[in-house]
Amino acid sequence: MESFLRRRELPSFCRNAKTISDRGLQSVDNATASTRRARALILNTFESLEGPILSHIRSAIPITYALGPLHLLVKTFKNGGSSVTINSVRLSQEDRSCMTWLDTQPPRSVVYVGFGSVAVMSREELMEFWHGLVDSGQRFLWVLRSDLVEGRTGEAIPAEVEGTREGGCIVRWAPQEEVLSHPAVGCFLTHSRWNSTLESVAAGVPMICWPCFADQQINSRFVSDVWRIGADMKDKCERSIVEKMVRDVMEGERAERLRTSAMEMAELARRSVAKGGSSCRDCWSLVEHIRATCSNRQQK
Repeated sequence: MESFLRRRELPSFCRNAKTISDRGLQSVDNATASTRRARALILNTFESLEGPILSHIRSAIPITYALGPLHLLVKTFKNGGSSVTINSVRLSQEDRSCMTWLDTQPPRSVVYVGFGSVAVMSREELMEFWHGLVDSGQRFLWVLRSDLVEGRTGEAIPAEVEGTREGGCIVRWAPQEEVLSHPAVGCFLTHSRWNSTLESVAAGVPMICWPCFADQQINSRFVSDVWRIGADMKDKCERSIVEKMVRDVMEGERAERLRTSAMEMAELARRSVAKGGSSCRDCWSLVEHIRATCSNRQQK
């Protein structure tokens, strides 16, 4: 990553550290170093997406299982009637009315906007996003959590935004995997957390990335400059920029290139979890690893 990462891609605990003894930096450093004591490492990624990264990790932790995208792997095992069970957790009540709304929209015409369950923004930033989306002329489905605006938990959606019913649909929470897989969705405006990134990769949907913290800064750089399946709006939140990026990812030649790249990556993701794929093989290897470990303990 040294050839393409910039300082602005480093997580906040790196950028904010003034000295090497910074408490936040030391905490992450100690946690990372402790992974070497593990017997194995399990990661939600796949070989075709991060082969060079996985190779580097395995030089330090040889037994590393890449099982991603996990939500696709779950479907593979369910469809195959496997005895292996992987459970998922829903954090909030989904408003499925958005799926009915999507059914009435043309193919690849909707910008899906979702910033996960933790990220927050100021009211000013929210309004800049809203103006940019409206000015772009694109339809949009926006997940507006009650606690999305910093310091104003439970506050009603601003009247200007609440009134945007003609060109958009607003819900408190959405079934994201289904939304991204819907043919009406043309791009995903996201905070670039890893689960959301992988779900978009698996669905073949180009991204516009507005990262906030932790791994999101690096993820957004990979999306735009390594995998080339989206645009990086890092550290910017002006309506004119939002409008331009939405148009670039939804219309014209660049949009077609991004869409083609995204669909190619989605196909690689599907192959990885299919029978004989790298993630499927790693999953069964992990199962055998656990069985062998349990058997050795019982013998002792």
